Amino acid sequence: MTTVGDVVEVLEAAYPPALAEPWDAVGLVCGDPAERVDRVLVCVDPVESTVDEALAMEAGLVLAHHPLLLRGVHGVPASTPKGSLVHRLIRGGAGLYCAHTNADSASPGVSDALADALGLTVVGPLVPGEDGVTGIGRICELPEPEPFRVFVERVAAALPATAAGVRGAGDPDRPVRTVAVSGGAGDSYLGAVARLGVDAYVTADLRHHPASEHAALPGAPALVDVAHWASEWPWCEQAAAILRDAFGGNVDITVSTLRTDPWTVAAAR
Repeated sequence: MTTVGDVVEVLEAAYPPALAEPWDAVGLVCGDPAERVDRVLVCVDPVESTVDEALAMEAGLVLAHHPLLLRGVHGVPASTPKGSLVHRLIRGGAGLYCAHTNADSASPGVSDALADALGLTVVGPLVPGEDGVTGIGRICELPEPEPFRVFVERVAAALPATAAGVRGAGDPDRPVRTVAVSGGAGDSYLGAVARLGVDAYVTADLRHHPASEHAALPGAPALVDVAHWASEWPWCEQAAAILRDAFGGNVDITVSTLRTDPWTVAAAR
């Protein structure tokens, strides 16, 4: 019999909680470590649609990347959006475990999964941790240089489709060979990327002014902006593979394919 506690032990070996940022909230949100687990659903966001999916498949545990209760709370009444999810999970016999910035910094972690999806070879962390191996983001290489416009198409083809699509900022004909990637919101690392001198940087949630200021720097890397959810979704299969290796055929591990990106409509003219 595999328990919630058994799954948590495997997850915390792969994504040590000590790697999480001080402000983060990772770990078991709800669920009894002694309860049996036959099915696990892996997703980016613990939201109504993924909770529906988990309960429909009778999952004993939801593994999510994003925290449900990131900021301090004094209660989880069922009358609140997040409280209602907690109550539904408990009533349905499902636990919730969140691996956020600890999964970002682990090796392999979120950015390794993103790099692999894009066909890149990882050569090191973007912002190294104390051990020089873990850390946020990754520096990568393409097998062969390709024009920036082709690289942007590569990114769009590799990641799940979203309403907003993929945006590129830079000379379309610029050769791209070295690439920095950071799953999730990554404009706080623009300075680090510029100092490294890579050809392009792939991340999510880039804002107008930081991107404009970055572009004004001599030799600044071209930018590729993708949806936050899409940049982190490849991690789900990485985490699922870790659990499959640990529990074999004893636990059914499912990766959610529901698009939980909040943006649902885009228009251009």
